[in-house]
Order: sequence, then C-alpha cells, then structure tokens
Amino acid sequence: MNKPEEIKITHRSTKEKDQLINRLKRIEGQVRGIQNMIEGERYCVDILTQISAINSAMKNVGLHLLEKHAQNCVSDAIKEGNGNEAIEELMDVFKRFSKS
Repeated sequence: MNKPEEIKITHRSTKEKDQLINRLKRIEGQVRGIQNMIEGERYCVDILTQISAINSAMKNVGLHLLEKHAQNCVSDAIKEGNGNEAIEELMDVFKRFSKS
C-alpha cells in the first residue's frame, strides 16, 4: 500500500500572506485585462507588453518565495541536520525556476 505523500506547510506572517495575495490578485486582474484586450482586438504589441509585465510580476513573487524558503526552511533544515536534503531540494527548485 502506498504511503500518502506528506504535505509540507510554511508558516507566514499575516502581513506577508496579505502582501503575496494582493500581488497575485493584481496579476489576476492583469490577466483578465489581457482577455479583454484580445476580445477588444487590441494591437498585438500592447498585449505582449502586458504579458511581459505579468511574467515579471510572477517572477518577482517566485523570487520572494525562494528567498524566504532559503532564509527559513533551508536554514532550519541545516540547523536540524537535514541540510543536504534541503539544499538539494532548493537547487532543484532553482533549476525549475530558472527555466521559466
């Protein structure tokens, strides 16, 4: 019988959660804006400019999460003697993140 996969959690302050959620809601609004631009037959370059802005905003959210992960989760794992596993996981995330 397969063992259920452990779901890891990260505790964030209310302020940090609110900031991340607000950023993601803004990005969501930008995506809806692009949908409206396409429906309104807006100029391709204008749409591509907005897509570039969304990509940049998502990358910034990802970089923030990577930084917090390294500062907290990886640091804690090193202190607890599980550093090699945490660093390996972090490097895998960096590899995936850098492809985007």
